Amino acid sequence: MSRGVITLITDFGTQDGYVGTMKGVMLKTSPEVRLVDITHEIPPRDVFRAGFVLRNSYRYFPDGSIHLVVVDPGVGSKRRAILVKTDNHFFIGPDNGVFTFVYESEEIRTVVQLTEKRYFLSDVSNTFHGRDIFAPVAAHLSLGVPLEDLGEPCNDVVRIDIPKPDIKRDGVKGILFYVDRFGNLVSNIREGLLAESSLRRRCKVFVGEEVIDGIKESYSEVNEGETLALFGSSGYLEISVRDRNARERLGLCKGTDVEVVY
Repeated sequence: MSRGVITLITDFGTQDGYVGTMKGVMLKTSPEVRLVDITHEIPPRDVFRAGFVLRNSYRYFPDGSIHLVVVDPGVGSKRRAILVKTDNHFFIGPDNGVFTFVYESEEIRTVVQLTEKRYFLSDVSNTFHGRDIFAPVAAHLSLGVPLEDLGEPCNDVVRIDIPKPDIKRDGVKGILFYVDRFGNLVSNIREGLLAESSLRRRCKVFVGEEVIDGIKESYSEVNEGETLALFGSSGYLEISVRDRNARERLGLCKGTDVEVVY
C-alpha cells in the first residue's frame, strides 16, 4: 500500500500555528508526502466529535492513507499514544477513544503503542504531543518504517460510549448525538434500520415537540422553512429545517430522544 497521504483532524484551530508546526515536522522528515486538512475546528477536547468526523471521512481517501487525529485532553498524562492498522488505512493519535467508530466498522489488524523514542522529536513537550510524537511518527510511517519498529503491540484500547438505538416491533428509538455547522441534528439511527422505502414514507418521526410525517429523500421535497427528516451523507437519520438552522429553529440539542414509529 502507498503511504503517501497524511490527513489531519485536530481541535487546534488555525490562529496559533500549531497545525502549521505539525506540518513542518512532517515535511522535514517526509518532503514528498501529501498533507490533507480534514478539519481543525473540532471543539476543544471533543473526542466524540473528532471520532465521528473521522468516521465520515477516512474511507474516501486512497488505500494506505495515514489519518492523524490530535484531540488530546489527556496530553502529558499516562494515556498511551497509538497507531491502528486496518486492512486499508492507518490511524495515529491518543488512546482516548477517538478511534472507536473505526473499531466498530473495520477489521483491526494491529494496534501499536508508540514507545520507540528514536521516531519522536528529541525534546518531547508535555503539552504538544501532536508536534513531538504523532507528527514525526506519521512522517516516518509514510516513508515505510515497519509498524513493529515504532513500538509494542497493544490490545486493550480505550473506547468511548456510542449510544445504540433501541429497535422495537413498531419502530426505532434513538437520540440526537451530533450537530453539524448548518444546524442539522444527526441521530444515532442508521439508514440500514429503515431500508424499506414503504416504511420511510408511512412512518412518523417524533423529536422534541415535533411530529414529522415520513422520511424524505432530499431537502427539495419540502418548502423553505419546513422541518423534515432524512438520511444524510453520513448514513444517519437527520432532523433538518430547509434553508434554516434546525438547532436554533427547534431548540433541540444533543441527547434529545428521537423515535421513528411505523
